[in-house]
Amino acid sequence: MNQNVIFAIGFLAQILFSARQLTQWISSEKAGKILSPLLFWQLSIFASFLLIVYGILRNDLAIIMGQVITYGVYIRNLYYFGFWNKIPRLVRILAYTFPVLAATILLMGQTHNFQTVLTNSDISRTLMVWGVIGQVVFTFRFVYQWYYSEKRKQSILPMGFWLISLTGSLMVLSYAIVRRDPVLFTGQVFGLVVYSRNIIIGLRQKNSIQDEDHASKQHR
Repeated sequence: MNQNVIFAIGFLAQILFSARQLTQWISSEKAGKILSPLLFWQLSIFASFLLIVYGILRNDLAIIMGQVITYGVYIRNLYYFGFWNKIPRLVRILAYTFPVLAATILLMGQTHNFQTVLTNSDISRTLMVWGVIGQVVFTFRFVYQWYYSEKRKQSILPMGFWLISLTGSLMVLSYAIVRRDPVLFTGQVFGLVVYSRNIIIGLRQKNSIQDEDHASKQHR
């Protein structure tokens, strides 16, 4: 496939990811606390679908692994909002089967398969390992978010989510620079701003709650 088309798919995915971050950021700025809006998760599932396709076309194991793991977390958060069951059943079935289809392509594909991914001459073994580790750390934020939300039975983006995001993003950004991947680089640079800002909002929210509790105790 033409490289321009491949990069177009990747950039469209990053545009959607950036849009979700911007939506969450604006909502949180207005509320003065960290929010987890429905649109964040709706954009996430579409963006993840495109980035998995991009990762396959780029023969990039780090990208594929990161997105396949978080794909299910996005669906679960849509379920928390009661939105997932409102989607037509056929669309839900297709969404569920997409990761299986992607794995089948990698198993049986001629141009793009596990062999071409693991032996990509554009990525050294050391760089591949670093990229995978970065994606594992970056992806763990959603595993953490899933666990945190499961305990409370609602979609929440806790402070730990943003701290892990910042750490993982810096790792993936370094991978993107060495890999010379403009799609990953663009997405991570914007993400760093949003992650940092949410950490600041979260700290302010925590301090505000502590001040309120302290004031309440004094009035007792």
